[in-house]
Amino acid sequence: MATAAGSTTRLWTLVAKEVWRKARRRLRAGPIYRWRYSGRTPERVLIAPPDLRLADPQIALEIYYGRFPLSGHLVETGGRSPFQIEVQNRGWLKTLHGFRWLRHMRAAGTELAAANARALVADWIAIHGNSITGVAWEPATTAKRIIAWLQHSSVVLQGAEFPFYRAYLKSLAMQIRYLRSVTKEMPDGKDRLRARIALAFSALSLPAPASALRNATRHLAEELDRQILPDGGHISRNPLTLMELLADLLPLRYTYANQAETPPAALINAVDRMLPALRFFRHEDGALARFNGMGATIHDRIAAILRHDDTEGAPLLHAPHSGYERLSMGGTTVIADTGPPPPVDVSNAAHAGCLSFEMSSGRQHFVVNCGVDTYGAAEFRPLARATAAHSTATLNDTSSARFNHSLRINDVESPPLIGGPRQVPCRRTDQPGMQGFIASHDGYVARFSLYHERELSLSSDGNVLAGIDRFLRSGGATARNNGRDFVTIRFHLHPDVELFHDEEERLVLTAPNADRWVMSCGEIAPEIEESIYFAGLGGPRHSRQLVLAFKASDLQEVHWQLTRTHMAG
Repeated sequence: MATAAGSTTRLWTLVAKEVWRKARRRLRAGPIYRWRYSGRTPERVLIAPPDLRLADPQIALEIYYGRFPLSGHLVETGGRSPFQIEVQNRGWLKTLHGFRWLRHMRAAGTELAAANARALVADWIAIHGNSITGVAWEPATTAKRIIAWLQHSSVVLQGAEFPFYRAYLKSLAMQIRYLRSVTKEMPDGKDRLRARIALAFSALSLPAPASALRNATRHLAEELDRQILPDGGHISRNPLTLMELLADLLPLRYTYANQAETPPAALINAVDRMLPALRFFRHEDGALARFNGMGATIHDRIAAILRHDDTEGAPLLHAPHSGYERLSMGGTTVIADTGPPPPVDVSNAAHAGCLSFEMSSGRQHFVVNCGVDTYGAAEFRPLARATAAHSTATLNDTSSARFNHSLRINDVESPPLIGGPRQVPCRRTDQPGMQGFIASHDGYVARFSLYHERELSLSSDGNVLAGIDRFLRSGGATARNNGRDFVTIRFHLHPDVELFHDEEERLVLTAPNADRWVMSCGEIAPEIEESIYFAGLGGPRHSRQLVLAFKASDLQEVHWQLTRTHMAG
């Protein structure tokens, strides 16, 4: 009861903060504050920062013909400006107003693409430039737009006449002043950090007094020190957030250097920690593990970022501040979630996947979490975030953490995670010839008086992954047979994995041109059930899962094993 009351208090505190933020934002967008965003117009852009995000000239051509493929959603404008048509897809609108698609015009490298980019920017200035309202002026979207306009200013201003040049710089300056005024009241998390990044970019790329750069640098350093954990993870515990932030922080580091300015130590240190942390979450094929909001991996995006990683050697195995463990030997990789949920303010993408794990062998994923469909229908997101969508145990078909679906915080589709494990102790058990760990969580104690403990160990040749799952009452007592101790341990399989029973009736997992693994459990025969893999590049895919189902009062612990019996040539 105390835990539930605490979760409710934290939720309503978050609601109160958000109501206050919205009220302040409306005030700052009104006529009383509007005059503060006017002022001196910069004379020129001093430097166009680099953009590490992938660009496709074909998309520039699609946009020229009025087809905008943004956020997994295609909109055809029929000859009208995209800023004049009504579109219900909020993700598409935010991406449109964020202007990151300007990079495709740069990649096209033609006068036609530059003219189209200039025309679309002119449309935005005419339609939205003086009306601080709606999606276009949400602080997170404004920060992305400022960065994009600076990074691709050379394309937008190519061949521009003076009136447009002047209007472009005047609008940019207004957006920067507006963002500077609202950043401190933005919700915690990556959007506020990106706003600080945008303001640092602007202080470096436009003529500004030295005090502006000093202030921007100081605020950026404070935000980095608070949001980037000592092991390089982000406070949201989302691997995708690492990738997104590095795509902005690496160009910012280069922009400081190109302007002969000393980057803050917090920026250098954060990037140096984040790059190895990103590699921590990679499987052998380059894909990121699907934890806490991570969906499909675009491999080229990861490669473009890690090209700047000078760190040598294998990834770290222990990320205690982020709450993850890694086992990697003999071509087998295991990545596990061994941490409590992130703070409620940054938990909109967090999953109830404590003690879940993923396992890959060579370049083939075998055991996975279901992940998320990044651009898919919002109604599927709660399913993907539930404990049952992860390769871990559930008790009585409930999640180890709770989500509040009655309130929409921060205008996002996904509600915050308001309850879950408070204590997740974890210790490594590495020995010569073996890597392993033991971790437990108390996410079910308040409701069912049971702890879940998981022990994983990987042999030195990578051929044997052994697991023990225990379900204990406080003090190690056996669970009571009270009808509230039904355990389901799930092993979600990648859609490419094939299942069959060999001549010895063993359950075999394999895939085309991949290794072969045998699943066994001494206490219970694994059952095969249907599953959904949400993180497919083309959207959700049908998959299967192996299930161990029993009552904790009958079995205090179960021993299972994945054994590699054949390696692909």
